[in-house]
Amino acid sequence: MLVKERMSRPVITIHPELPLEEALRMMREERVRRFPVVDQHGRLVGIVSERDLLHAAPSNATSLSIWEINYLLSKIKVAAVMTKKVLTITEDTPLEEAARIMVDHKIGGLPVVHAGELVGIITETDLFKVFLEMLGAREPGVRIAVLMRNAPGELMKLTQTIYEAGGNILALGTFLGESRDNREVTIKVAGVDLKLLIAKIEPLVESVIDIRESR
Repeated sequence: MLVKERMSRPVITIHPELPLEEALRMMREERVRRFPVVDQHGRLVGIVSERDLLHAAPSNATSLSIWEINYLLSKIKVAAVMTKKVLTITEDTPLEEAARIMVDHKIGGLPVVHAGELVGIITETDLFKVFLEMLGAREPGVRIAVLMRNAPGELMKLTQTIYEAGGNILALGTFLGESRDNREVTIKVAGVDLKLLIAKIEPLVESVIDIRESR
């Protein structure tokens, strides 16, 4: 899956000269946590997060009056608090690569560009939605988590057995196991009895970590 399939668009952008308090108000209205910042020509010049804006605002412990606070906030522009060196990705970036960049750089979103033009943004929320899809979180069925050998053909045996038992695999994910020799596999299956499923898969795996009906 590529970024263009799950990115948010159109993108809500702001200008560097927008007052800080106005940017905060827009974030709350739009229910987002970051804005790409573009100049008068539409070129990406920065990105600002809700955390950036809140850190720039006076704390509750200030001795300033509300009028003084509002005056100071009106003087602070987005340009003063935004991140100017913006990491970007393209539409054809794999989703897992976008997630890796976010984790490695400890950021919650990446602007998406095409031929230098801002065309979207991918955020941690978009990736969480993909994670829900990948594991069939909204699908009713039997959820199985097993530890199995990390060897050619092992996963095929498991899926073939589920098929022969009448099960329909709705979602499947593989994750790191206890060592390089095994993997944790989570599968959501519909159309098969839970007890029958346990009896069929137990001989094929190192251990059944968890199995439950999910609705």
